Amino acid sequence: MSVPGFQDFLLPFLLELEDAKEHQLDQVADAVAARLKLSDEDRKETIPSGNQRKFENRVGWARTYLKKSGLIESVGRGRFKITTTGSGVLANKPTKIDMKFLEQFPGYQEFRKTSYGGNGKKVESALLSTETPLESLDQAYQAIRKELAEELLERVKKCTPLFFEQLVVDLLVAMGYGGSRIDAGKRVGQKGDGGIDGIIDEDKLGLDVVCIQAKKWTNGTVGRPDIQAFAGSLEERKAKKGVFITTTDFSKEAYDFVKNIEKRIVLINGERLTELMIDHGVGVSEVTRYLVKKADLDYFAGGLE
Repeated sequence: MSVPGFQDFLLPFLLELEDAKEHQLDQVADAVAARLKLSDEDRKETIPSGNQRKFENRVGWARTYLKKSGLIESVGRGRFKITTTGSGVLANKPTKIDMKFLEQFPGYQEFRKTSYGGNGKKVESALLSTETPLESLDQAYQAIRKELAEELLERVKKCTPLFFEQLVVDLLVAMGYGGSRIDAGKRVGQKGDGGIDGIIDEDKLGLDVVCIQAKKWTNGTVGRPDIQAFAGSLEERKAKKGVFITTTDFSKEAYDFVKNIEKRIVLINGERLTELMIDHGVGVSEVTRYLVKKADLDYFAGGLE
């Protein structure tokens, strides 16, 4: 099964604190996973960016919402316990605790007001959400990134071959290859020589080289014969590494071929090309930035009562 929505974590979390003793978050997390019948594989599922596991994220936010509502309280570094209010809630044997249920508590009301600024539509959306705020932010970011990637690929396919060569140079230099843009530009984009469009230094010292082949296609798939020819060109030059870039995609046979040869050839299709452009700031400009932080527990360790 998959990890349930984060509101489904609230009641199991609170139930694990019913004994009124102090608990550590990792202990509660294991118990909640057992209550929800989640496997080790389920717990490894990540949010869209892959930066955090979905289960851990939802356990953490369940703790936050219960604490803001006054149902649990912190009692030391990474430790917490149920409050009198929380015990009263469990005494009524609720079958479900969700954000709508938490609206009855002043602490939650204040938290909601601060978080959503009294925006009714946002509040209503949050009440129905199965995702944590971080997950929602992450999903919105991924959607914006996907739309940007599609726009970039469309523009790249429309650019001239010369501009595409310059783009390849800019990207490789931004990734740390080829030394300077001038040095790299001298060696990439030259007339094709046996399936190679250029040779670029792997590092700024020139300790090794990487052969480059780039195909700016608007449609069609690069097949195994093209990759075989490229691999043969590497052999002629006694080169060990190569990068083949296309604005479309490669066939399954092409991907399988590079897995089974001694040469190290990296295939970069149109989708991967735009991802690298975004990651390394090529052809894009920054609009805004959100820096998400969390409390540094080590910093407060020596000051707790």
